[in-house]
Amino acid sequence: ARRRVGRRVAAVNAAAPRRWWCELAWLGGPDATPGVLLEVGDDGALAAVTPGVANPPPGATRLAGLSLPGLVNAHSHAFHRGLRGRTQTGGGTFWTWREQMYGLAGRLDPERYLALAAATYAEMALAGITTVGEFHYLHHDPAGRAYADDAMSEAIVEAAGRAGIRLTLLDTCYLQGGISGPGRELGGVQRRFSDGLVGEWARRVERLREHPTLRVGAAIHSVRAVDPGAIELVAGWAAGRGAPLHAHVSEQPAENEACLAAYGCSPSALLAEHGALDARFTAVHATHLAAGDIGLLGSSGCSVCLCPTTERDLADGIGPAAALRAAGVGLCLGSDSHAVIDLLEEARGVELDERLATGRRGGHDPADLLADATSGGAESLGWSGGGRLAVGAPADFCTLDTSHPRLAGTFGPGGAGAAAAAVFAGAPGAISDVVVAGRAVVAGGEHLALGDVGAALAAAIDDAWRD
Repeated sequence: ARRRVGRRVAAVNAAAPRRWWCELAWLGGPDATPGVLLEVGDDGALAAVTPGVANPPPGATRLAGLSLPGLVNAHSHAFHRGLRGRTQTGGGTFWTWREQMYGLAGRLDPERYLALAAATYAEMALAGITTVGEFHYLHHDPAGRAYADDAMSEAIVEAAGRAGIRLTLLDTCYLQGGISGPGRELGGVQRRFSDGLVGEWARRVERLREHPTLRVGAAIHSVRAVDPGAIELVAGWAAGRGAPLHAHVSEQPAENEACLAAYGCSPSALLAEHGALDARFTAVHATHLAAGDIGLLGSSGCSVCLCPTTERDLADGIGPAAALRAAGVGLCLGSDSHAVIDLLEEARGVELDERLATGRRGGHDPADLLADATSGGAESLGWSGGGRLAVGAPADFCTLDTSHPRLAGTFGPGGAGAAAAAVFAGAPGAISDVVVAGRAVVAGGEHLALGDVGAALAAAIDDAWRD
């Protein structure tokens, strides 16, 4: 079966198409541009972007519908996909959900993780996602021992390759169970997350090697899980390599309270004090920020990754997106726990959730929301200049079928209002084609390498939960 799939992918990408003609393409702003020819160089980047081409030139692949830059999922925990439908019922809070998550984390080995992550990333591709940031902390075996070949990280890298999408592996430092008290000591499944000492984290990360569709970045799990001295070392490692640095920040009020009690300041201020905040830093969630935190993140040139569908699912709250944008903070989006995988839903969630919180409409321009889902994520994950249909950008794009019932009649002639239509009406089921580095990954709504992604997901999840 793998040989048949390989032949099919090879046939589609034989002498990989170098020209793609878009019926409509979003190049920024509120509207789409008709008749855009995209030409791909040998390096997998866009060598030319030519609007006003009325018909597909000979040899160009025709993309009917609305083409967008590839969507960028800036925050993923791939194994959480196995929780969908299993943790949405009953009561509780983030902390009770976390115990359910630990139940799945304790079951995975490298083989199971590879199968689950590959199918999850393929679901992302079907949803138009061409780049993912994997906030990776499930490093070790159930006893907390390191795999000799860093097999869990290798599984993530191979999974992205099988699914055909770009990956920024945000290798996560996780050293303790909490800031203070009896919960500080690591126990149970948490032993799988920790390298024990920050120097061991650094030695392991040094062995990771990048390639054209892989970037390596760093992550501080949270101020709960990483002490100030280790924050400095991780931040210094990232700064020395010009690598992206991410951290969960102020996801829960309890985190803020514990940080204030232990250090006399907020998580954002603690991270700033120890050298983490700069233009390469992304605060994930940032749901419960004080006004001073928003100003600090803005003045430091940071980004914030919002994950509205997860924040709803876990009853975490609604982040201050409009205030962050006004302060100059760059916004990007993630699907985090994968309650759903739909970056356009994350984009509209930023606006719609804030409408519920404020009683006002229109806090975010649709073109800005679409940029959050594309270029904002690319910058956060170290793909500078990505997430755009522009010369020199990675040749990553996806196409929405504008005849799909979700999109029919949602924008005007010549692509007028296309950004609002994509954000407020787009859905994974309307994605017809996906191209990464100039090579087709999805065509006609089918994943060219994995074929039946639903079957692959069902098999991987069933196996992950099997004793």
